[in-house]
Amino acid sequence: MQDDAWSPPSVLLTVDLVILTLRENCLHVLLVERGEEPFRGALALPGGFLNHDGEEILAAAHRELSEETALTSGWVHLEQLAVYGSPGRDPRGRVVSVAHLAIAPGLPDPVAGTDATEAVWIPADAVLSGEVALAFDHRRIAQDGIERARAKIEFSALATAFCGESFTIAELQQVYEAVWGTPLDTRNFYRKVQAAKGFIVPTGADRKATGGRPARLYRAGPNTVLFPPLIRPHTTGEEE
Repeated sequence: MQDDAWSPPSVLLTVDLVILTLRENCLHVLLVERGEEPFRGALALPGGFLNHDGEEILAAAHRELSEETALTSGWVHLEQLAVYGSPGRDPRGRVVSVAHLAIAPGLPDPVAGTDATEAVWIPADAVLSGEVALAFDHRRIAQDGIERARAKIEFSALATAFCGESFTIAELQQVYEAVWGTPLDTRNFYRKVQAAKGFIVPTGADRKATGGRPARLYRAGPNTVLFPPLIRPHTTGEEE
């Protein structure tokens, strides 16, 4: 008995983008209001289908970012986050998404593009808690992206990018508290930052304070990998 001729399954490929920044000392995620079905009018991560067979996945991610939010590669550096392909995640058929992540300082207000009716910054806590509902499985993707960002500042010097050219340890602590979403003990944080060799270095200047001692100023050090890392309190069980 001859087997039926095999044919490849029909699978569609999309890109989705988790773009994070700090605004008013709070971690925010970039969302768009969908202008098309399915889930028209719902909030979602920026993203969409590849334009054609010859388009590279990363190029598609940058194109979607520009088309839906008017942010360009000059603003953000995208890195691949994960691949999502659960059956039923998209009512249009079997759709696999290659999600990308960017966390960058000083991102401007987004501008809705061709496929979105609105683009907005939403506090990450509102997305994580479910207070703000997202289309498809985008809440899960956003959760994974936020967790990746939180882990990145444990092991890398990324947090200094959100400070000025010179900054106090208190200002650096505010960045960690905003990204991690938890208050930190000042003395423990100071000790851990100082233990990470080459993470920050003194500028030799102080910032005058009102009614207190001047605060020492620092700048980003030469090391981009932190050793020892600054581990989040909840991962160790210690009290920060």
